[in-house]
Amino acid sequence: MNIKNIVNRNLANLTNCESEPIHIPGSIQPHGFMLGVNSRTYLIDFCSENSFEYTGIIPQMILGKTLADIFSVQEAADFKEYSAAEQIDSAKPFVFNIHDTYYNTTVHKSNETLILEFEPFPDGTVNLPNLYNQTRTFVSIMEKITYLPELCREIANETRAITGYDRVMIYKFDPDYNGEVIAESKREDLDSFAGQKYPHSDIPVQARELYIRNPLRMIADIKYTPVPILTIDDASEKTNKSLDLSLSILRSVSPIHVEYLKNMGVGATLTISLLQNQKLWGLIACHHYSPKILPHYTRLSALLQGHFLTSQIAVREVAEEFEVSQKVDKSLVELLSKLHENENFVEEYHNDNSLLKLANATGAAIFLNNKLYKNGITPPDEPLISLFYFLADNFKTQGLVTHCLSDHYPEGSSISQQAAGILYHALSGGSDGIIWMRREKVETNNWAGNPDKAMLANEDGLRLSPRKSFELWMQVVKDQSDPWRKSEVNVASGFSYALQKHINYRVIQTQEDANRVLNEELKTANQELANLNWISTHDLKEPLRKIQIFASKVLDREDPDLSAQVKDSVERMRSAAEKMQNLIEDILAYSKAGNMEKVFEEIDLNIVLKNVLHELQDNVEERHVTVHAQELPVLKAIPFQIHQLFLNLISNAIKFTDPDTAPEIDIKVNVVDGSAINEIISPLQKFHSISFGDNGIGFEKEYETRIFDVFQRLHPANKYPGTGIGLAICKKIAENHKGLITARSKPGMGSTFTLFLPIIR
Repeated sequence: MNIKNIVNRNLANLTNCESEPIHIPGSIQPHGFMLGVNSRTYLIDFCSENSFEYTGIIPQMILGKTLADIFSVQEAADFKEYSAAEQIDSAKPFVFNIHDTYYNTTVHKSNETLILEFEPFPDGTVNLPNLYNQTRTFVSIMEKITYLPELCREIANETRAITGYDRVMIYKFDPDYNGEVIAESKREDLDSFAGQKYPHSDIPVQARELYIRNPLRMIADIKYTPVPILTIDDASEKTNKSLDLSLSILRSVSPIHVEYLKNMGVGATLTISLLQNQKLWGLIACHHYSPKILPHYTRLSALLQGHFLTSQIAVREVAEEFEVSQKVDKSLVELLSKLHENENFVEEYHNDNSLLKLANATGAAIFLNNKLYKNGITPPDEPLISLFYFLADNFKTQGLVTHCLSDHYPEGSSISQQAAGILYHALSGGSDGIIWMRREKVETNNWAGNPDKAMLANEDGLRLSPRKSFELWMQVVKDQSDPWRKSEVNVASGFSYALQKHINYRVIQTQEDANRVLNEELKTANQELANLNWISTHDLKEPLRKIQIFASKVLDREDPDLSAQVKDSVERMRSAAEKMQNLIEDILAYSKAGNMEKVFEEIDLNIVLKNVLHELQDNVEERHVTVHAQELPVLKAIPFQIHQLFLNLISNAIKFTDPDTAPEIDIKVNVVDGSAINEIISPLQKFHSISFGDNGIGFEKEYETRIFDVFQRLHPANKYPGTGIGLAICKKIAENHKGLITARSKPGMGSTFTLFLPIIR
C-alpha cells in the first residue's frame, strides 16, 4: 500500500498572501489526532501521521479499514448512529476509549468525509462547566452595566477567570477591518495592549472568512510541529486529494500567523468570533505565554461568553444610539416649533443653539439667496461660500455626510479646524444649502508596530514575514472629526426637509402677495375696459346712427347746388360710419363670447346647422351654395355661441370663394383621442372632431395660427369686406367649451377648419 501526505506546501509570497489556502493545510496540531471517514462506506480515507502515538496502530493499518477494525464493534456501531443524525451536535462530542484513555471526539462533515478529531482527557472526567453560575454571573453584569465598553471589560475578566489565559482582549474591527483592543484583562506583570490598533493585514480576508465559519480557534503550542495528514496514494486519481478543515479545531495554522505570534512572544492562543448580522464585529483574543491546552468543555464555556457578549452588542449599541437620538430629537422639536411660528426663521433663529445640538455640531451655516447665515465655529465667509458652491455642483441631489471633508473637497484641509467633518443638504435653488460642521479632532492612534510594515520580505524576496517589532507606533491623524451618528444624520435630514418646505412656503406667500396686488390692479383695469366697452358699443352707436341718417338724407335730396364731389364725400362718410358700426358690433360679439354667463344645454348640432343655413338663405341662394353634412352629434354646449360659431365658419366659406365659383361646403364628423390633436392632451380624453371644408381661395400655411388673432385680415377689405374678428370669436367659443379649433389650407385649394369639442360622459 502506497501512502502519501496531503500537506499544502505552497508558500505565502508577495503575490498570494491574501489568498493563502489556510483552510486546506493538509496538517494538524499534535495535541490530538484525526481520522477522515467516508460518510457512505465508513472506510477510513485519511489519518494523521501521529495516529500511532495515540492508538498504537500504524497509519498503514488504519487507512482503508473500518472503525470497527480500530475500535470496539460496539463503539463503531454507536458512532455510526451518532454521526447519522441530521445535525451532529458539536457541543457534545462522541467519546472513544483507546487503551483506557478517553477521547473527546468532535465530528463534522467536509464534503463526503466525516472528520473525527480526537482529544484525550486521560482521567476520564468530563468537567462540565457550571452553566447556571456562569449565566447568573452574566445576567448580574448585564443588569448593572449600561455601556458596551464596560460590558466588554467585564466579559474579558470573566473569560480570563474561566480559561486561565494570561491575557484576554476584546478586539473590535472598524469598517476597514483594522482592529482595536477596546477591553483587556491580564496578568499584572504584563504590559497593557488596551487602546492599541492593529492593521487589517494582521488578519487577512480568508482568515476573517474562517472566523465567520468557525467561531472558536485554539493554538495549544505556538512552537508545535505540524502533523501531516496521510491518505492512500491511488495512481488512478488525476487530482491531488485535500481536506477542507475550515471547521476543524485541530487544523494547522498558517506559517505566517505562527511566526507573527512568535514575534509577539505568545505561547498559546484561543480566539472566539464576535458576529453581528453574519459579519465579523470583533474577536475575544486570549493569549498565554507558555503552551496551554484548553479542554473541550472549558472551550465551550469561553465560547458561551462570546455568545453572551454578541447578544448584547446590538442591544447596547442601539441603547447608546437611542440616548443620542432622544437628545437630538428634542432639539429638532424645538427648532420645528420655531420654524412653524416664525416666517423669518432663517434671519432670526439661524444663530439658535438648538441648530447645533440638532446634530451635535460645533458649527452650522445656511446659504440662502446669496446670503450667508452662520452659527457657532465656522470658516471665514469666502472659503465657506466656495464650499457651498462646490457642494451644490457635486452633491446637490444626494447630499454629503463625511467626517473627513478633505477626502471629497480639495480645499478641505485649509478649513479643517472649523469643518473637518460636514453634514450637507441642498435647499431650493442655485447654491442654497445648509451645512452642519464638526471641528478637527486630532487623534493619536497607538498602533502595535508600524502598520505600513505589517509584512516584510525576507532577504530572498520570495517569502513574506510578519513584522518583528510590536513597539508602540504612534500615528497622528488630522483633518478628521468624530463620525456622524445615524440619529444625527436622520434628524438633520428631517430638519433640512422642513426648512425647504418653510422656504418654499415663504416664496409662495410672497408670490401670493404679489398676485393679490396684481389681481386688484387687474380688477381696476377690467372695470375700466368694461366702461370703455360700454362706451364703444353703446354711446358710440347713437352718433354713428345719426351720421348715417343725415348722410342718407343728403344723398337722397336732388339738390342741384350739390356737386358730384360733395356727394362722393358724403357717400364715403356714410360708408365709413357703416364700417365702424360693423366693427363695434363685432367687438361687442367678441366681448360677449368671453364674458357672458356660460349656460350649457343639450343641443342637436343638426338643428343648429339648419337654423344657420336658414339665416343665410338669401346668400346661399344668390351664390348657389352646396352644403354636404354628415350626421352631427348631440352634445352639451352654449346654444347661442355654437350658433355664432357655425354662422361665422359657413359665412367665411361663402365669402372667401371666388365670385365665379359656386361655394361647396363639406361638413364631416369623427371621434378622436386627445393625443391625435397634440401631444399635450391626454390620450384618454375623447373629442368630437367637426371639420368644415370649402373650395375657397385658401391662404398660406404661415397664417394657419395667426388667422385666429383679433383684427387679423389676409385679404383687402374692398374685395372681401369684414373686420377680422370673426375667427377670433370662433376660437374664443371653442375655448369656452374646453375645446379648440384649427385651420389647414393651401392658396387656391380651399380651407378646412376643424372644431374639437370634448366628449363629456
